[in-house]
Amino acid sequence: MKYIRNFSIIAHVDHGKSTLSDRIIQLCNGIDNSIKGVSQILDSMDIERERGITIKAQSVTLFYKSLDGSKYQLNLIDTPGHVDFSYEVSRSLSACEGALLIVDSSQGVEAQTLANCYTAIEMDLVVIPVVNKIDLLSSDPERVIKDISNIIGIDVTNTIKCSAKTGIGIRDILEKIVKNIPMPLGDPHNPLQALIIDSWFNNYSGVVLLLRIKNGCLKQGDKIKIMSTKKIYTAEKLGIFTPKKITCKQLSCGEVGWIICSIKDIHGAPVGDTITHLKNPAKTALIGFQKIKPQVYSSIFPVSSEDYKLLQCSLEKLCLNDSSLFYEKEVSEALGFGFRCGFLGLLHMEIIQERLEREYNLNLIVTNPTVVYEIKTLQEKIIYIDNPSKLPSINYIKYFKEPIAECYMLFPKKHLGKIIQLCIERRGIQKDIKYYDNQVALIYNIPMAEIIVDFFDKLKSFSHGYASLDYQFKNFQKADLIRLDILINSIKVDALSIISHRSNMRYRAKKIVEKMKNLIPRQQFDIVIQAAVHKNIIARSTIKQLRKNVLAKCYGGDVTRKKKLLQKQKEGKKRMKKIGNVEIPKTAFLSILHINKN
Repeated sequence: MKYIRNFSIIAHVDHGKSTLSDRIIQLCNGIDNSIKGVSQILDSMDIERERGITIKAQSVTLFYKSLDGSKYQLNLIDTPGHVDFSYEVSRSLSACEGALLIVDSSQGVEAQTLANCYTAIEMDLVVIPVVNKIDLLSSDPERVIKDISNIIGIDVTNTIKCSAKTGIGIRDILEKIVKNIPMPLGDPHNPLQALIIDSWFNNYSGVVLLLRIKNGCLKQGDKIKIMSTKKIYTAEKLGIFTPKKITCKQLSCGEVGWIICSIKDIHGAPVGDTITHLKNPAKTALIGFQKIKPQVYSSIFPVSSEDYKLLQCSLEKLCLNDSSLFYEKEVSEALGFGFRCGFLGLLHMEIIQERLEREYNLNLIVTNPTVVYEIKTLQEKIIYIDNPSKLPSINYIKYFKEPIAECYMLFPKKHLGKIIQLCIERRGIQKDIKYYDNQVALIYNIPMAEIIVDFFDKLKSFSHGYASLDYQFKNFQKADLIRLDILINSIKVDALSIISHRSNMRYRAKKIVEKMKNLIPRQQFDIVIQAAVHKNIIARSTIKQLRKNVLAKCYGGDVTRKKKLLQKQKEGKKRMKKIGNVEIPKTAFLSILHINKN
């Protein structure tokens, strides 16, 4: 245990975290011929490599010989950098004693870096500041070091300057890790206590668990018990990632490794739970992770009803690997059987949708994202609604409350005016403003519904990509909200209903109706699209019918013959309108996601 070091890497998106991980693995001879030439080694999903972001926390065990000749076992747990995956960060940090704080020497400190760094400090981790990308012409390491000291407030005396791309300073980082980060606490002779950091499903092995051994040791063949579910399993295989999957006979106190126990029930060993021995069990469980609540809700339906069971199995497997994903069964009159899903944010929602379509070959319809609203009824009952179609009648509602997020934004001074204007447009209330040399920190309370769709995109656009955002739920506040229903030929399409603030309901209604008119194909009868609040129609548009020329073969003869044909066509269209179903294309549902307040 004296020579074990568990550490994590904290960094904002695109600050060079995955590249730095690659260099550390290379220097510790963790790269063999099978993965040479592959970048982003710890980003195992194709979607991670394509988007250039880390989504899932990954671990790797490395062996490093320090300059004094001692051989150390380094357990690196990689973490995501995007605000939507902050839950993955807290899970990774709970398995470590120290963390590297990576800051881009050209971009400086970002809001999400700040939030994750404070999480590490609250967990009593040793934080080592590292300034990366010093090989760039735009690099200004001294200014960035000053920013780290002023904005974050940690000691920057021994900050390491490095370039993950060229390999400068990587050895200094490893030396700092072995000298400054303490050895793991715990007693190898105590009863086994192993924290489940992560889990995923393998078609051949069942559930694979990623563990951090806090006390005792775990050997192959041991009978183990999951402390919350009381279920008993046998440790059939265990080992470490180097980053290749390597099997070993035991995992000792302080180590991070994987275990296979033939768990077929995907809820058999929850993330954050404690594993102990069946004989001589630990008396208490370890402090797990606080169950995170979804911030954004959306409904997912298969385009083909035959794929419903496959979608259910796919969501179960994704839930195992992503405990922040929530889902429950839902039935829609317009779209049939599907699932109501909860996500941490819009990027999280996009990633889940993309993984379902890629990994399980599903063709999906995803409805408009919403947040959770608090409603007080006239009977003084408090209810929480995440689906507009489940909203009770306005006659039973005493008041609405919407979730408010506290937003921390960090950006260059010159963009202050535009960003304040954006926050005002999104019904934001300013709480604080701080100036740091060329940077400004702006704190606003903004309704969550205004953030989830495109606030981050607009923020990046107005600041030319330099602004960063961190937000968290603060409280519920009263608001003047209404439900906007979309009717197609007087039939309400529940999947298109949205909850909107009264101030911009007409704008959104008009936009949705216009969009639907352009996307729904013409039929043999008129299609009337309406947007309604309660029983009042506030926007309307008509898709004119396709008209067949029934007089084409009528060259002459009596005019009554022509009138008879036209009357017959008119009656047929009237009958068709009564029984005809309007096909709403998938693109219509997706396009509603992008209709927001200007």
